[in-house]
Amino acid sequence: MLAEKTVDLLMGKGWKIAFAESCTGGLAAAALVDVPNASAVLDASIVTYANGAKIKYLGVMQESIERQGVVSEEVAGQMAVGVARANAADVGVGISGIAGPGGGTPDKPVGMVCFGFFVDGRLTVRTVQFGAAGRNAVRRASVEYVYRTLEELLAD
Repeated sequence: MLAEKTVDLLMGKGWKIAFAESCTGGLAAAALVDVPNASAVLDASIVTYANGAKIKYLGVMQESIERQGVVSEEVAGQMAVGVARANAADVGVGISGIAGPGGGTPDKPVGMVCFGFFVDGRLTVRTVQFGAAGRNAVRRASVEYVYRTLEELLAD
């Protein structure tokens, strides 16, 4: 299971992780909770589906949402930083995307997901196009991407 490696890496560093999820609706945190010893590393998880929740609970800037859109690297990065700081976690993960089947535009098609990874004070943002594979397939692919990326970033 992908999340096992993340738990091991976090435990080895003595670090805590927090999640701010939108389109994945808590699936990333749930994957971590499936792993024994998750309680040693999981600090908090929040599903901020609405824009107002992202602003209120994570400190995402309204101007960023207006300028870049909620599905953007800027907002995903702010989500990651916000959830980490709000919970004094060493690692924060922000996920915002368009799982479908509707909601896509030519610039931001269905299957586009933006990720923010705030690891030990360093922010990494990425965008992945998973395609119109179906709502749940996009959500599952996003969670898999989170854990593959965490493995990469935590190994440094």
